[in-house]
Amino acid sequence: MVTPEITSLPPGMGNMANRLRAKAGGLADVSASLVGALFRCGADVHVALPHYRRMFHVDLGNMVSDELRAYMMHFNNTRSRIHLAEDRIFYYRDTVYSSYSDDSFKQAVAFQREVLNNIIPVVKPDLIHCNDWMTGLIPGAARRMGIPCLFTVHNIHTSKVTLAEIEDRGLDTAPFWENLYYERPPFSYEETRSTNPVDMLTSGIFGAHFINTVSPTFLKEIVEGHHDFVAPQIRQEIAAKYRSGCAGGILNSPDEADNPETDTSLEVCYTPETHFQAKQVNKIAFQSKTGLLVDQNAPLLFWPNRLDPVQKGCQLLSEIMYDLVHRYYDRNLQIAIVANGSYQKVFRDIVAFHDFYDRVTVCDFDEKLSHLAFAASDFVLVPSRFEPCGLPQMTAQYYGSLPIVRDTGGLHDTVEHYNFTENTGNGFVFKDYDANGLRWAVDEAMRFHALPAAEREQTVTRVMKSARSRFNHDVTARHYIDIYESMLERPLLNK
Repeated sequence: MVTPEITSLPPGMGNMANRLRAKAGGLADVSASLVGALFRCGADVHVALPHYRRMFHVDLGNMVSDELRAYMMHFNNTRSRIHLAEDRIFYYRDTVYSSYSDDSFKQAVAFQREVLNNIIPVVKPDLIHCNDWMTGLIPGAARRMGIPCLFTVHNIHTSKVTLAEIEDRGLDTAPFWENLYYERPPFSYEETRSTNPVDMLTSGIFGAHFINTVSPTFLKEIVEGHHDFVAPQIRQEIAAKYRSGCAGGILNSPDEADNPETDTSLEVCYTPETHFQAKQVNKIAFQSKTGLLVDQNAPLLFWPNRLDPVQKGCQLLSEIMYDLVHRYYDRNLQIAIVANGSYQKVFRDIVAFHDFYDRVTVCDFDEKLSHLAFAASDFVLVPSRFEPCGLPQMTAQYYGSLPIVRDTGGLHDTVEHYNFTENTGNGFVFKDYDANGLRWAVDEAMRFHALPAAEREQTVTRVMKSARSRFNHDVTARHYIDIYESMLERPLLNK
């Protein structure tokens, strides 16, 4: 497993497993949980990641000799399953990704150089699993080495760099340059080397033996050209893999720590059977912390995603916020935003203008407060324009909060609209990406909230139980193992 970010690993993988935490987004949680699930399934799984010494809380410069020897002993013990790519560019970083594109390219090349030159020769893997653009050169090299390679597309972000720049960082691309994807068709290695940039993400897709996105529907949407933000070359190569039977979609799963039965961030922990009163207690605690009107029966809508108007649909909520609070004022409808992003100021301005401080709270992201909000809320808002997978809508169901989502990507795969007649479904789904669509879905949720308490309690219990059985890393790992096994059974074309 080659990944630029990860959270805690299983103890059996090495003495330092619990110290290796480097997270920028969902990829870290997904990587760690998948490795843990594979490990439990008996897979001989190894992990390659950069050696972020500062993030791993290791300061070699200030260690005395005995401490240094002890640290290196621990490090050597982890070499059997955890493999740290060594380069000074990683050592003093306090974030996974740099805000400077030149730094990001240097990090990516240094990481892949160490994986290809030093880690793969030691591990001698039967199969390699790479993640996102920072590992995009490895599938092409793996194809040359005759090692099956799976490439997982978590985000549609790429970076471009020439072979000359890659080789200046110590990675010889001549043996596998033909397995990479370029800005224009290459004529020869010499002609291409300095003038024809490599597309990192598209190279990973092009060079891999099999690829997967993190939801089946998002894969289909890319192939069918539903999203104009997906670059033509990325869509072309994903479609080629799909049509040749070498692409699939596997849903991510929430972090295994997201469990209301054990979550220490909550005022009261609870099970599917005991959720009703416990969520009321958590709601009062959240309202008290954030200045909302204290009312255990108030319908509470929670916004858990970054406030990104390009993808997440926060502007749709801003357009209808006044209307929602005004229309449902007698029912004490409340909205909680616990998120950072460019659109946060818009919501703060709306709250200040209308003096909605006891009905709408806007907070910077805080992990403990976010966990409490999941437990306190009745509904979670995820009205995305597009969604490769999405985790909040699944996490919400773990905590007994029904998601309100747009019908796209991973949201389509994980949320079914509630049927009032048959008492089926696990959330509220709208199709058109506009404010009226979101307003309709919130009205449906409020209609649900008006049902008798016993009926709502029964539905939420059902949703919580179903979520735990459907969305978990053991299920996800089983899907990946099926792909691994099918890849190992297929003959490879090395060139």
